[in-house]
Amino acid sequence: MHLGSIYLVANDFDKSIVFYEKFLDMPLSSENNGRFVGFMYKGFCISLFNGHFDVENPDKVENKGGYSELFNDFQKKALAPNTHKFVLNFCADDLLSEYERIKSLNITENLSDIKYVNYVAPYYFFCLTDPDDNIIEVTGGYTPISDKLW
Repeated sequence: MHLGSIYLVANDFDKSIVFYEKFLDMPLSSENNGRFVGFMYKGFCISLFNGHFDVENPDKVENKGGYSELFNDFQKKALAPNTHKFVLNFCADDLLSEYERIKSLNITENLSDIKYVNYVAPYYFFCLTDPDDNIIEVTGGYTPISDKLW
């Protein structure tokens, strides 16, 4: 077995596509007629699933094997409040440069400062949210200007 894709159920599909194109600094790698898109990012596939597509296009989607609200109702998932139990983690060589790049894109209302935690080893990171309020953490090499910042 291997990881095929990580996909996020999007409420505002178009807004999510624009967000991830800017965040990942790349265009879509694949598109499935408005239902599903993928980004092949450094050997991994990060995909977005349009949570409203199946309900809005019942004539285009064939389902067999029985209906289950848990596994089939993607519109309900798209509209549900985010519980923040899932975090996408990315690593950058230069955390400060990546922080400044993300900040300049103006793609989120939720962008933390660069933070620090030390458990076994120093760990620097910042967080942001995508249009569906999924948390994204970016870690990487960082040298603080002064310990007084912490």
